[in-house]
Amino acid sequence: MVRLLLYTQSDNPYLIQALWIGSVLVVLWLMVMIVYQRRTRRRLQTELEELTKVRQNNIESEFVLKAMKLSTWHIDVPSRILYVDADYRETKGGLVGPPDFPLDVLPEILDKSDGQRVKMALENVCLGKTQSYHEVYRVSLGKGALYYWEESFGTIAARDEEGLPLRVVGTSMRIDAQKEMEAALITARNKAEESDRLKTAFLANMGHEIRTPLNAIVGFADLLPMIEDAEERNQIITEIQKNNYKLLNIIDGLVSMSKVEAEAKSLVKSQIDVVPVLRQIADSFAPMVDSSAVTLVTQFPIPELMMNTDIGKLKEIMSNLVQNAVKFTTQGSITLGFDLPQSDRLCLWVLDTGKGIAEADRQRIFERFVKVDEYIPGTGLGLSVAKSHAESLGGSIGVDSILGEGSRFWVELPLG
Repeated sequence: MVRLLLYTQSDNPYLIQALWIGSVLVVLWLMVMIVYQRRTRRRLQTELEELTKVRQNNIESEFVLKAMKLSTWHIDVPSRILYVDADYRETKGGLVGPPDFPLDVLPEILDKSDGQRVKMALENVCLGKTQSYHEVYRVSLGKGALYYWEESFGTIAARDEEGLPLRVVGTSMRIDAQKEMEAALITARNKAEESDRLKTAFLANMGHEIRTPLNAIVGFADLLPMIEDAEERNQIITEIQKNNYKLLNIIDGLVSMSKVEAEAKSLVKSQIDVVPVLRQIADSFAPMVDSSAVTLVTQFPIPELMMNTDIGKLKEIMSNLVQNAVKFTTQGSITLGFDLPQSDRLCLWVLDTGKGIAEADRQRIFERFVKVDEYIPGTGLGLSVAKSHAESLGGSIGVDSILGEGSRFWVELPLG
């Protein structure tokens, strides 16, 4: 066998060269394959890393969209159609709600006052007039006046060879909570401004109300030592006493109002007979009425009426109503009474023949120190206190009046 091989090799030198060349080619091929495999492995490893990064970026982007409750969309400018890419809002619908829709139907989706404005803004981006887009608008729900607020951002993502936009991308989010917060802040600001205005008016009116009886007291007190006639002295003393009482009522009103606002008085209900309570109130105000010009009477349909209520607040309510009638009635009569109970509720009232109240002033008459006539004192705090007490007892208060003929102040309370 060896002899045959040696014989063959020695007799065919070309075969030896062919074997050597073949071996070299095989080695070269193997080296090329090894290099190719290494390059392929590196390329595949790089692509795998890129895919991992893309996947990670997609996960992070999706997480951000979910956390922010956003929706993403794009507009194919040549076809003028808006497509939704992802929508993670809590309530879908509106601008990015449908999977796709033409831009021409946008005004039909949005509120009438916002549709044309938003469409024009998107048109300007699609035409390349502006680079970006940002609008706040209301999306109509198609159910009467129902809508929700939305805010959108957009920008040009691709252009053609001439620089005209091909693709516009954007995102949208609901901002109902933000709008509610803005409305609450505006309401709070308006209330603060109104409170400041009322406080200023209250202090001015309170100063006027206090100065009026105080000036009378000081003036008459200065005159008293110079008056020798007994009858004139008695008249001056009577005027001082009346103004003392007026000043005391104002101070009592301030104290009552401070208690109401601080909620220092809680309800203490008990079973009482309304009739003697009202008679006691009428008797207490009788000396303050000029009997020669005004009569103070009571009118009760039944001699006894039991009621479960806070007697202290009931007395303050009716006393303030009677006091108001005495203040503004110079002739005629003042009547304190109540109607027969209906549906477990009782209506108590004070009827007077005073100057009456204009219809425009009836709503604000229960505010503090309201003046419907610049030439006479205001209502003070009595009616405001009465209104607060009536509401705390679960009732309501109001007035029926004809200007020049008189007024009927009423309060409706539950019998309990």
